[in-house]
Amino acid sequence: MARSNKERTEATRLALIEAARRLFVKKGYAETATPDIVAEAGVTRGALYHHFEDKKALFRATLEREAEAVATHIEMVSRPAAAPRQALLAGASAYFDAMAAPGRTRLLLLEAPAVLGFESAAAIDRDNAEGTLKAGLSALIGKDVDAAGLQALTDLLSAAFDRAAIAIEAGADRAAYVAAIAGLLDGLVRA
Repeated sequence: MARSNKERTEATRLALIEAARRLFVKKGYAETATPDIVAEAGVTRGALYHHFEDKKALFRATLEREAEAVATHIEMVSRPAAAPRQALLAGASAYFDAMAAPGRTRLLLLEAPAVLGFESAAAIDRDNAEGTLKAGLSALIGKDVDAAGLQALTDLLSAAFDRAAIAIEAGADRAAYVAAIAGLLDGLVRA
């Protein structure tokens, strides 16, 4: 059965993103050239520029796909938990699992802010996992915090998760970071 034009277009776009991901992980953004990406994807340079304005737009699409995969995994794992604390801890564990995908920590936490800038990288997070974290924190601490305070707590805990993921990738003891996250959450409830 012949594929539709839409299916071919999506397949080409996906091939470019997957090829770019492999090369960005292997060589880094700066060292990855667009001719390498099109060769890896098995498409023409024209196909690259049909789908993406430039290498940075392709990098952003790659990051968005990675962030979406992380968010999907967190939501899938943390949803069954009954109590907010357990849901947040399940979400933390799911985040660490998702970030263990080869190259993901480098792409999302190191390369993204360096290439796109902090605000653009943060926007990708806001569009994906931040909402789940914010909802979990809101359920945990109840009505004792205003919107600005809840956003600040979400930002701080998100930064803690990111720092933990970087440390874990570098060989730190994951269990110690999970316990530290639990301690932070418990401190929020006592506060």
